[in-house]
Amino acid sequence: MPRVGTAPRIRIDVLLDESDRRAALHDATFWSLRQVPKELPAVWLYDERGSLLFDEITRLPEYYLTRRERDILAAHAGDIAVRTGARTLVELGSGTSEKTRLLLDALDAAGTLERFVPLDVSAEMLWSSARAIAAEYQSIGIHGIVGDFERHLPAVPEGNARTVAFLGSTIGNLDPARRARLLGAVASLLRDDDAFLLGVDLVKDEDRLVAAYNDSVGVTEAFVRNGLTVLNCELGADFDDERLEFRAYWDADKEWMDIGFVARSAQVVSIPELEVELRLEAGEPLRFEISAKFRRAGIEQELAAAGLRLTDWWTDPADDFAVLLATSSPTDS
Repeated sequence: MPRVGTAPRIRIDVLLDESDRRAALHDATFWSLRQVPKELPAVWLYDERGSLLFDEITRLPEYYLTRRERDILAAHAGDIAVRTGARTLVELGSGTSEKTRLLLDALDAAGTLERFVPLDVSAEMLWSSARAIAAEYQSIGIHGIVGDFERHLPAVPEGNARTVAFLGSTIGNLDPARRARLLGAVASLLRDDDAFLLGVDLVKDEDRLVAAYNDSVGVTEAFVRNGLTVLNCELGADFDDERLEFRAYWDADKEWMDIGFVARSAQVVSIPELEVELRLEAGEPLRFEISAKFRRAGIEQELAAAGLRLTDWWTDPADDFAVLLATSSPTDS
């Protein structure tokens, strides 16, 4: 049974406690290091310092994504409220729910919103944001879920007119197979009057993409290198910063940014907690994250393959970013 925490107008279901999270992360790390290229799960990037560094990244002039998505939501939150008539707003990977307040404002003004359901792996972050939103929006209930959006979507509570939001182009951090599984899970969750709101970064000039992940003051590199520090601390690893060169490059064939390191020399990294000796050859990549970029036709095909139908598409004036709305595809009778 899930553990449940309550406060006035707030319910938090804990489906993933710290020991569960660590066990799953250790397992994911063990197996990702056996892939080609070798990978480290991106979740290691988001400890307390990493989260602060990422917040700094979102304010850098080169990193347009957060600003563009916020601009789109500011311009079209009212349209989204009208199109969805959402009584429940679900947010996957909610974090601080900062941009989500634009949606909450519009739905609250429309008089439809009854409940907010944030889903995040961090119980501390979830409680903090839930209390803030409950104080700001007096008429709605908060039903938080501490869990992994790739595993715990079935825990989203039933209801009419639910809108599931997945913002920040976080879907771009998933490879095509994981995207397909997630979109399939969303399609299975949605009922006839539900909707899926998705933020996606769009394919654009390579120089702008590369600049967004290789900022002039080195915050992104510091963010990714902090992941190595976390691994050294949490798993007893002995990654050596000086023997790994930061690299974030555009893979034109896969249409994603590939972010991580290249070994400056042959080396063996000990990871005692996983009982792993990681061998890297000189010039061998070690991936930490991908950030896929999308074209309308491509994401529409991915949605359709999962059983979802694109109904609305909003972009900024420069066509840098898009926020889209999809519904469950009607089945043949």
